[in-house]
Amino acid sequence: MKIYNALLAICFTLISQIATAGYTLPSYEKVTLQNGLTVILMEQHEVPLIDVNIVVNVGAIDDANNAGLSYLTAQNLLLGTKHLSKTQLDQQIDFVGAELYSTANLEFSTIGASFAVKDTDNIMNILRDAVLFPRFDETEFNKHKSRHALQLTQRKESPRSVINQYFNRLIFGQNGYGAVTSGDQESIKSISLPLIQQHHSKWYTANNAAIIVVGDFETNVMKEKIKKLFSSWSSANPALQQQDIKKTPHASSPQVLLVNKGDARESTFLIGGKGIARNNPDIVGLSVINTILGGRFTSWLNDELRVNAGLTYGARSRFTSYSHDGTFTISTFTKTETTIEAIDLALKTYQRLWQQGIDSATLTSAKAYVKGQFPPKFETASQLADLLANMYGYGFDESYINTFEQQVDSLTIEKSQQLINSYFPKENLQFVVIGKAEQIRTALAKYGKITETDIKESGFNIQ
Repeated sequence: MKIYNALLAICFTLISQIATAGYTLPSYEKVTLQNGLTVILMEQHEVPLIDVNIVVNVGAIDDANNAGLSYLTAQNLLLGTKHLSKTQLDQQIDFVGAELYSTANLEFSTIGASFAVKDTDNIMNILRDAVLFPRFDETEFNKHKSRHALQLTQRKESPRSVINQYFNRLIFGQNGYGAVTSGDQESIKSISLPLIQQHHSKWYTANNAAIIVVGDFETNVMKEKIKKLFSSWSSANPALQQQDIKKTPHASSPQVLLVNKGDARESTFLIGGKGIARNNPDIVGLSVINTILGGRFTSWLNDELRVNAGLTYGARSRFTSYSHDGTFTISTFTKTETTIEAIDLALKTYQRLWQQGIDSATLTSAKAYVKGQFPPKFETASQLADLLANMYGYGFDESYINTFEQQVDSLTIEKSQQLINSYFPKENLQFVVIGKAEQIRTALAKYGKITETDIKESGFNIQ
């Protein structure tokens, strides 16, 4: 029994040490090649897998009048290389059980792969050719563009798939962070393969990109491999500059964007306003407070709207952050007949941040929840590769990771109230409601000036 008790004490001690040690980002090496390419290498030898992300600093904010251009350019990288047709490329990837993907967001584009160590040379060659020497096949591009246009049409059938785009357009306007990453039906029609080629030639340069490798490899060996494969990648001279994003001012009056969906049986809505940039030093503290408001199943919003009132299957809130700006939103959906009741209850619950504040027990619970959820987000090579890609693309460093638990622990009731007063939008809230306009239009007027559009209209234009 004494031995058992001693072992039990040791186990509790180890668990306590692990819990108090906090999560820190594993070490990695970052170098810049002579052509300006940033290389980030992180060894992880737990499993014989490697994940690679190649990030290029171009996104929807750079598309100007060609919404969807960056997205389609990234997608075209998967349509074949100078050595492989699309069919051959797909066959080679499938044969070894690898994964190849590409996408673009508002600020950067990514092509990545996940594969077994034994296939490193083959997949790295494919990645190099996909980025430097895409095939630009007219037939394959037109087929992909047609499929994409159909998907855009289908997305409008699901309000939750598009409501964030309407909200960004309401907050930021047509340009900058109001840009439409995937484009719309009209903009996609005007994007030709020569335009894709020009976009690729302009932006896909070595000094505008980073290659991130995480997994089972030796750093020096992988570094030499990358030098051999990518040293011929040309650079832009002078280096390219992305569009200058001017910070959007806070709204001066409450507004309601009503998006009519004539066949809707429910209303989907967002309420909120301006948020924070990704490098804001208070981002961790805000994540704890938002957990209480609407960031977990037992949050205030979910308790009130789902559990207590039965108005929805779920209600949430979140901060969405970009390099220079961001949004805060409360989101849910409800039957058309209970639209106003749900919005009023969401607003009443939101006001608890100021009227009631956060008590010690609630804050302690949220801090424990946030700390428990944090480490599992960065366990696999794929998760770490994505994290490093976001660090490069959004311009933040590992201090966010390495001091996360310390920042959570240091959050007090007083500090929480300061953050609430500083960052959660309280006045002049902005509303986007997608639903059957004829049944909710009049009642929505109490929240602010109404602007109306129809979900069948191409794009996300706000008159």
